[in-house]
Amino acid sequence: MSDVVIRKAALEDCSSMLDLIKELAEYEKALHEVTVTLDDFIQDGFGTSPVWGAFVAEYEGEIVGISLYYDRYSTWKGRRLYLEDLVVTEKLRGKQIGKNYLMQHWNMVKPIITMEWYFRY
Repeated sequence: MSDVVIRKAALEDCSSMLDLIKELAEYEKALHEVTVTLDDFIQDGFGTSPVWGAFVAEYEGEIVGISLYYDRYSTWKGRRLYLEDLVVTEKLRGKQIGKNYLMQHWNMVKPIITMEWYFRY
């Protein structure tokens, strides 16, 4: 979809991001396992020592996708980027948004580090 904008997440996106995380958890029949609060989510991503970064997909002014990542370190390989979640709202799946996310992450890390993501079905 050419009218979907993928950009770095901002603090004001956190509520919508958490909604998408809960949508994924509900799909996985694990909504009860989502225990992070919005305040903690904001602090962990935008506080004085952020532990995660993210991109959001915006379509017609609405956050419709997120990809959340964090740095990790391998004593054998060095710095790595771990893609924790890539979520697209159910109503827009199949429109290449996920593929665009992966390309965005790849372009971000390819000059310096390796990206890891464990895909399961």
